[in-house]
Amino acid sequence: MYFRKEIGKWGENIACQYLKENQYEIVERNFLCRQGEIDIIAKDLIKKELVFIEVKTRSNFKYGNPADSVNQNKQKHMTSAIRYYIYKNKLKNISVRIDVIEIYILETCKINHIKQII
Repeated sequence: MYFRKEIGKWGENIACQYLKENQYEIVERNFLCRQGEIDIIAKDLIKKELVFIEVKTRSNFKYGNPADSVNQNKQKHMTSAIRYYIYKNKLKNISVRIDVIEIYILETCKINHIKQII
């Protein structure tokens, strides 16, 4: 369990670095509420959108592609957490998007950014 948590944290750090290099501003990490968790909340500085990002890190393909684990149940929890985040921060008239960033740790590190997953 500890190894999986460490890999996940490492993947989130890589994702944040990738986002910064691609004109995103990190707003918050690991937003946690009763409804669920959001790994990264960032502003897309080009498209002027608030982006809620789920990071999935894998070191093998034993359980399929990382994004495959963002199933309907996970999407439901993310949507509820996003609604709460918007309500809590009194955000109005904003454009939002939900993305998944897959981090593959094999011989090298590969990043796959899937935009607008829902």
